[in-house]
Amino acid sequence: MITGKVSGSEAHVRLRVQGPRGERQIEAVIDTGYTGTLTLPPSLIQTLRLPWHTFGRSMLADCSECLFDVFIATVEWDGHPRRILIDEADAEPLVGMRLMNGYELRMQIRQNGRMSLRRLTR
Repeated sequence: MITGKVSGSEAHVRLRVQGPRGERQIEAVIDTGYTGTLTLPPSLIQTLRLPWHTFGRSMLADCSECLFDVFIATVEWDGHPRRILIDEADAEPLVGMRLMNGYELRMQIRQNGRMSLRRLTR
């Protein structure tokens, strides 16, 4: 199980991200409107020397199109290393629906509320 907390109007979770040049612990926001896996800012991508994979394209809420670089990293997810695609975004890290696939999300929507992701069984 993965646990986190609700602060203000956002649920946060701590993750360990690894690349060829080490690892960092980050705090990321759970974003059910983001369909990817995880976003990271360019400075952290550069620090970890994450290998470039491809370009990505997304439609934003205002109907504008956004192009971004996609990298590869390993994330500790539910106690296990998981190799995932990282979307570059000059913003706070976001955990998206693709990374949470196969998990149940529970949140107490209040200040200092609990957040948990529990792996679904068949």
